[in-house]
Amino acid sequence: MTTTAHGYAAQSPETPLAPFSFERREPGKTDVAIDIAFCGVCHSDLHTAKGEWEGTLYPCVPGHEIVGHVTAVGSDVTKFKVGDVVGVGCMVDSCGHCASCKDGEEQYCETTGFVGTYNGPDPVLGGHTFGGYSDKIVVDEGFVLKVSHPEADLAAVAPLLCAGITTYSPLKHWKVGPGQKVGIVGLGGLGHMGVKIANAMGAEVYVFSTSPNKRDDAKRLGAKDLIVSKDEAAMAEHANSFDFILNTVAASHNLDTFTALLKRDGTMTLVGVPEHAHPSPSVGALIFKRRAIAGSLIGGIAETQEMLDFCNEHGLVSDIEMIRMDEIEPSYERMVKSDVKYRFVIDMASMKTA
Repeated sequence: MTTTAHGYAAQSPETPLAPFSFERREPGKTDVAIDIAFCGVCHSDLHTAKGEWEGTLYPCVPGHEIVGHVTAVGSDVTKFKVGDVVGVGCMVDSCGHCASCKDGEEQYCETTGFVGTYNGPDPVLGGHTFGGYSDKIVVDEGFVLKVSHPEADLAAVAPLLCAGITTYSPLKHWKVGPGQKVGIVGLGGLGHMGVKIANAMGAEVYVFSTSPNKRDDAKRLGAKDLIVSKDEAAMAEHANSFDFILNTVAASHNLDTFTALLKRDGTMTLVGVPEHAHPSPSVGALIFKRRAIAGSLIGGIAETQEMLDFCNEHGLVSDIEMIRMDEIEPSYERMVKSDVKYRFVIDMASMKTA
């Protein structure tokens, strides 16, 4: 049994997103049906819809920063009830039995890889999954998250399901906390959440940016200061002083510029995948200070829940600009120009008139 959903889809790399109707499954025994209230707009959505990454399956309905309300639950569902406010992030399934899945790190599923909320293999209906640029979704309860933020904040909660967990997970894994000096490279959708979360964890936070005009915003978000990464003298002042650097920039750039700022045993973690490879880093800069360059991919379901609870406890949400569903194409154009502070969120109520 299926039910008809309405969303926006790209039919090819060249065509703009436009209204599209498709089928969602009726809730199975462990499924949760959700009416989507808000969906954040991630740069991954643009890359996938426009075919900038290999393997896009069309028609493509993007969206993996979903907040909504439960409308039905399967007979075996124990975690949720009708009326609950819930979230869905980047994953809707995984194998469940490999070492990573058993450890609650489903994003690193070693058997099949995690099933993406969109553009992944649909484990029930076949074909591929459709995401949150739509009015409803059905997800196994194991991949649904409880949202406890106030109702007025729900739109700004949506980007936490990707931008929030992408920054929270490495900050937690590398044990960021009081007494540490932490750098955030880039002040965009990811970076602004990195600043907020690292500050809430008790670290002294600095932002690295090529844009000196972002200094006031960096401080407003919780940073002690902004360091202009093109200013060699300013960068040299902070050599060998950072415990941890979270690099959110996806464009190819010279990593040595930042590794030189790490203390002995410091780590820089990358969360952005560049279109072209970074220049090879200096091995000497790593060896002689026992520094590390690492990577991190979103977070598991349990950790994502922990992140949502942490953000609620500390009053953290994303800085957003609300858009209508039919404004998605001009919003993509603005994203390419970094013309958003700091995340677009679609009001899915606008689907009724889009």
